[in-house]
Amino acid sequence: MPPSTLVCEATRRSGVLWVSSADVRPTLVWHLWHDDAAYVVCGGDEQVLPPLGPTARVAVRSKAGALVVEWDAAVSEVVPGSERWDEVTPLLAAERLNAVSVQDLPGRWAAASTVLRLAP
Repeated sequence: MPPSTLVCEATRRSGVLWVSSADVRPTLVWHLWHDDAAYVVCGGDEQVLPPLGPTARVAVRSKAGALVVEWDAAVSEVVPGSERWDEVTPLLAAERLNAVSVQDLPGRWAAASTVLRLAP
């Protein structure tokens, strides 16, 4: 079943998400909303997000801090070299603010980071 319009629109418009799981406290992360899922780069020189397990809870807040929507996510790793990797990492690189260098971000992510897909 496709995610609700509220989940899609709120998450797409938000620059950041609060992600948590049974063993992980809510952690603020930047993301990209693409093809009805949120994509997050973590590890290496990127943001810190402890291992989530197969599911996570995502909270989307307004700029004023009010909770807009929460949703449960199926968590999966985007494998370097896969079709999804080739599709999503250039989009993530284009959204990456304040990167030390944007040259070959997907290559650096493949070597030292993890790209996660959080699907409602």
